[in-house]
Amino acid sequence: MHLEYFAADPASLAGPRERFKVRLARTGGEYVIPPEKSIVHALAEHGVQIETSCEQGVCGTCLTGLLEGSPDHRDVFLTDEEKSAGDKIMPCVSRSRSELLVLDL
Repeated sequence: MHLEYFAADPASLAGPRERFKVRLARTGGEYVIPPEKSIVHALAEHGVQIETSCEQGVCGTCLTGLLEGSPDHRDVFLTDEEKSAGDKIMPCVSRSRSELLVLDL
């Protein structure tokens, strides 16, 4: 089966958008992610670049390792099993259910 997505699921932008923090395990730094910004955009403002393409949670370009925290997956790229494992996140659209996410960056 071949699937192509031309737009993200509208649910990726829905739901609560609370403030939380992201800590970078390898490069250091802890950053506040405000409700109106994605992890990708908030980190970019601090000079931390994460490669992206679609910025809709569809392509998988921004796939990032997650070391701690409870992600609020809003992508369509990860499988249900990968989402349940809780060790990856799509920072272009996903948020956090916990106060802190620790990324493998």
